[in-house]
Amino acid sequence: MELSDVLRVAGVGLIIALLHVFFEQIGKKEFSFFIFFIAYLYITAELIRFLRLFFDDILTFFQWLNLN
Repeated sequence: MELSDVLRVAGVGLIIALLHVFFEQIGKKEFSFFIFFIAYLYITAELIRFLRLFFDDILTFFQWLNLN
């Protein structure tokens, strides 16, 4: 995981948050709900990807310990 990955997720999160607030303010509650739902799915997928990368690094570390 690199800093660019974290910044990409943060940028997408900010855009989605601004869209969510915009639709809430103009009274389009159904659009606001769908934006929230899409954001929830996106962040969940990214967190699962980050966890996979994290556990791959942990596995590599334990394999390195096992070789020494």
